[in-house]
Amino acid sequence: MADIKKVEPAKDHPPEEGCYLRGNDYSPVAVVVILRWRREETPADIERLVRVAIESGAALAGTLQTENIGIEKIICNIVSNPNIRYLVVCGPESPGHLVGDAILALAKNGLDERRRIIATEAPTPFLFNIQPEFVQRFRDQIALIDLINEGSPEILRQAVWSCYQEKPTQFRQYELYDPGAYQSEPLSGKITWKITQPSLEPKSDEECAQREKIQSLVERIKQAGKRNA
Repeated sequence: MADIKKVEPAKDHPPEEGCYLRGNDYSPVAVVVILRWRREETPADIERLVRVAIESGAALAGTLQTENIGIEKIICNIVSNPNIRYLVVCGPESPGHLVGDAILALAKNGLDERRRIIATEAPTPFLFNIQPEFVQRFRDQIALIDLINEGSPEILRQAVWSCYQEKPTQFRQYELYDPGAYQSEPLSGKITWKITQPSLEPKSDEECAQREKIQSLVERIKQAGKRNA
């Protein structure tokens, strides 16, 4: 393992708070467990998967509830540590948010000009609060391992272990090994919180045009009020 390059994460790693545990910063793998329940109702088996991931050697492991701000936080925390080269996504898919589908589509397709994740069925997959540079770096830095709708601790241990190997190791359809740290410096930064409710943002040209008309009307009313004051 001495030939595998490792680097120091950013000083503020991981920059975003959330429901996750921090493990070995030099690990090549992080784990996301989909959470389809309210935070305070998190089942014991979901919490166990997070612990198993860390005990197996993951750099970070935590739950994900939303297909927008939740994904933005994950991106910030991963790109601040170039040693992380794999992201395992597991747990039962969320029927409301479809966060598993969203993060798979992001890794494969990226964002469109409206910052919407391309080709996902998730209802509000907009990443408004993060720099495009961070999104591209996330996509370049990590390979995604799809264990969506699976929750076996043993399978998760095997996936994490395979990512650690010095030589290519077959895990299902994946050939996994530790390639060493990503070649660029860590990216340090948090989400902007410019938009806290992505579901309320316009999702089409028609909605954008309607919003602009409303904003223009409101501005004219304000100006008229000032003139008549």
